[in-house]
Order: sequence, then C-alpha cells, then structure tokens
Amino acid sequence: MASFHVMSDARGMHVQPKVRRITTADLKDALRLGVEDFWAKPSHYVFLCLIYPIVGLILTRWSSGSNAIQLVYPLMSGFALVGPFAALGLYEISRRRELGMNTSWRRALDIRHSPALFSIAAIGFMLLVLFLLWIYTAQAIYTGLFGSQSPASVGGFLREVLTTSRGWMLILLGNAAGFVFAVIVLATTVVAFPLLLDRDVGAVSAIETSARAVIKNPLQMALWGLTVAVLLVIGSIPLFAGLAVVMPILGHATWHLYRRTVEPERAQQVRRPM
Repeated sequence: MASFHVMSDARGMHVQPKVRRITTADLKDALRLGVEDFWAKPSHYVFLCLIYPIVGLILTRWSSGSNAIQLVYPLMSGFALVGPFAALGLYEISRRRELGMNTSWRRALDIRHSPALFSIAAIGFMLLVLFLLWIYTAQAIYTGLFGSQSPASVGGFLREVLTTSRGWMLILLGNAAGFVFAVIVLATTVVAFPLLLDRDVGAVSAIETSARAVIKNPLQMALWGLTVAVLLVIGSIPLFAGLAVVMPILGHATWHLYRRTVEPERAQQVRRPM
C-alpha cells in the first residue's frame, strides 16, 4: 500500500537526483526505443491508448453541441497538457520491459500499488488545474476580442478567425498563451512521472528534477517539446485516430528520455531533511 507522503520520500527526505547533459542523439535514441517498445507488444495499447482519441472526439462533439465552437481548438491542444499523466501506464510498460518483467497490459495498472502514488496523484492534479486554467484563459481571450456571443456556426467562426484582424489576433494571443502553458508543463513534468515510477522521491523533488533537467539542457528539451507538439498535431489530424500510435510511442520514448537525463539511483544523490 502507498503511504501518504507527497512533499518528501518515504523517509521524510528531499532527494535531489543528479541530471545529465544530453544531446540530440539522445532524443533520437529515446524515440527509437519508444518505437521498439510500441512494436514489441502493440496489442496492449488498444486498452491504454484508444481512450485518448475517443475522449478527443467526445470533447469536440460536446463543445460543438454546447454552442462553444471557440473551445474546440483549446480543448484539443490543451488536452495534451494532461498527456504526461495519461501516459503513466506506458511508462510502466517500458520500465517492466527494461527489467525483463511481465509486460501484460494488466501490469500497467500496477502503478496503483506504487509507494509514490500520492505524489503521482498530486502532480496529476496540478496538470488538471493547468488544463482548466488554459481553457479559462482561452475563453477569456475569445471574449475579450469577440464578446460573450458564441459563434453561430463552424463555417462562420472559421471565416471570422481566418479573414479578420481580430481573428488573427485570436490566433496570435491564443497560441502565445498556449505556449506558456506548454512550457510550464514541460519544465515541471518532463521526467517527473517516470522518476516517481522508478523511485519514490516525492512530488516536490520530481518537479524540481524536471526543472533542473530543462535548465541544464534547454536546447534539447525545447527540441523535445517541439517534437512532441508536432507529433501530437499529426496524430490529431485524422479525427484523433493517429494518437493511438503517437501517444504510446511518445509515452515509451519519455521513459527512455528519463533514463538518459537522470542518473541511476545507485549514483550519489543529495538528501536533506524537509
């Protein structure tokens, strides 16, 4: 059973795992290994990953049916903000495959027994809050430019966005705000969830380690974030169906990126009382 500790590890210590400098070759290698993990047992991902495009379609239909067409794009793009949490099962499969353990899809649910469960949940809740803040921000930008009136139709909204100055301003401000949220998520979770699955260090340490990894490898992490964004867009184009392939590859690749970015536990690490 998981013990209730979030701020520190099970011993009440704040752990600071060492982070490495990585190269572009490490990013390519992480993606290559992610593809290998995906093809090793692809049948598992029907359960783990098809939920992603299904939820995407539900969100699109809900927002359109609720006369909230302007929120379709924020929902599509913002859903990626909770992607690091949604990929937990994929990290676990990669971890077990790396150790030569049983990689049955049922084993992906073993994360519920993790001693870091509450830390994982805490960071997951943080991502949910960021997602809701992003939707609120997107709606506020739309209201500031177009008023409180919702678009009458999809076609009319697209014409307004693509052919008017306030439409272009909506695109500019919306994407700028989305970029800020994406950077926050990348900086705080790029290795946080894999780290917590690998060892119980506490939510604060996991977030801090992600931030130190980004600070130490700014160009590589920016390239990684861009790669993730491009692949998610490509996967979303065919009615989200491509995400059933893109998501597992990115999830597995994130595990391998963590392995290249954070020193193994046997390496010296700093501990201090909380």
